[in-house]
Amino acid sequence: MALISFLAAAVQAGMPLLFATVGEIITEKSGNLNLGVEGLMLLGAVAGFQVGLITSNPFLAIIGALLAGAAGAFIFAFLTVTLRANQVVTGLSLTILGTGVASFTGQSLMGQVVPEGISKFFAAVNIPLLGSIPFIGPMLFQQSIFVYMGYLVAIAAGVYFYKTRLGLNLRVVGENPAAADASGINVTLYKYVHIIVGGALCALGGAYLSLVYIPSWQENVTSGRGWIAVALVIFSMWNPYKAMLSAIFFGGLDIVGFRIQKFDIAISQYMIDMLPYIATIVVLIAVSAKKSKENMAPQSLGEPYFREDR
Repeated sequence: MALISFLAAAVQAGMPLLFATVGEIITEKSGNLNLGVEGLMLLGAVAGFQVGLITSNPFLAIIGALLAGAAGAFIFAFLTVTLRANQVVTGLSLTILGTGVASFTGQSLMGQVVPEGISKFFAAVNIPLLGSIPFIGPMLFQQSIFVYMGYLVAIAAGVYFYKTRLGLNLRVVGENPAAADASGINVTLYKYVHIIVGGALCALGGAYLSLVYIPSWQENVTSGRGWIAVALVIFSMWNPYKAMLSAIFFGGLDIVGFRIQKFDIAISQYMIDMLPYIATIVVLIAVSAKKSKENMAPQSLGEPYFREDR
């Protein structure tokens, strides 16, 4: 019973990572590297929380978060696609922008909690039949609607990438934009659309933290999860299905400290807090050591495309 409870909590803790990881996978599949995931998550967290606080409407709160993330991603897309700015520098600047906006806007939100109507809407829901499956049911199917949204987003992204013509076009754009352009694919449009959609999903991960997981406003509510999500993209090999398992695994690392405290084990809390980040470093080293095409990033990742360079 304790194990099931821990795994269910790991799923909840892994949801912001799942949204952010899938969002970044979508962005990187287009050939653009966005290191501003942390900033996008903070934009979504503060926008979703503030809209929810004003309207007490969960749908408007989600829409507010999505729009904030889309706006931040649009800035990134304009600078890196249209102006061909350095993607690494632009992404880091976006993180600084998102952190500053969330810190400034969040000053008036300190101590505020999510309205009761939103809390009830995002309360755990037991899915009939599926929730009764031994072990798996309580872990996966007795969760918040927001968690089920995470499942659907990851599955939909996988189907889109591997089972649709548009997904195939996107992968071509990420691998060889010149070849995609020559075959009649609008490279600029594909990049803009998928960068914006990816940014909106990252923001949704931040909104999950402020609306469901905490649910109140705290300074630096993401606590570096955006950086972990960037690493999880590599760990999951740019595969949304693997991203689900990766997010749950790292969600478990994030909460393991609270479980250890119950057993009164003499381990420094600082060491426990370091676990997700240490695991991130280990994962990056392990994945980078495997030299196979399956593990490789899109070939044009991080490189601006200019049609006249062909």
